[in-house]
Amino acid sequence: MKHHAGFYLKLFWYTFQLSAFTVGGGYVIVPMMKKQFVEKLGWLEEDEMLNFTAIAQSSPGAIAVNASVLLGYHLAGIPGALLTVFATVLPPLILLSVIAVGYKAFIGNEIIRNILTGMQAGVCAVIIDVVIDMSRTMVKTKRIVPVLLMLGAFIAVAVFNVNVMYVILTGALVGFISAMRKPGKEDKK
Repeated sequence: MKHHAGFYLKLFWYTFQLSAFTVGGGYVIVPMMKKQFVEKLGWLEEDEMLNFTAIAQSSPGAIAVNASVLLGYHLAGIPGALLTVFATVLPPLILLSVIAVGYKAFIGNEIIRNILTGMQAGVCAVIIDVVIDMSRTMVKTKRIVPVLLMLGAFIAVAVFNVNVMYVILTGALVGFISAMRKPGKEDKK
């Protein structure tokens, strides 16, 4: 999995950009990663991106960092994973360092507070977009179990106030059983 220096520079730059211009982290980064790495560069398939998202979400830590590790490792092994993690954590580190210096000025500023409130609404819209986009992909590929699981999880938490930990464990169990029941790509060949 040896790549030339230009590839590593591109990988660093695109990952750095994603991290720098993604406010809200987590699911907000998913559509941007999809647009960049699946649609624009063609480095990933859409199914791979969805799998990375699922693994990143279910792993401990920040989704953006977990997804960058998976992306970097998939594209360039351990050097790629280290590079993408560094590119992902560098922008927030720089921003937090700047904010720490001027914390008193930021915290009391009404304009900054209003900007952050507006950004929260934008983050909510992006997360809804990700859910709709992932649902469309699942419906198009006729994968009904994930769609039913998603709807069931939403109803369990929103309507019946079920503890999220039970929803996650149930989802993991259903995913495990589903993976065990169908043959892998290697078995089909």
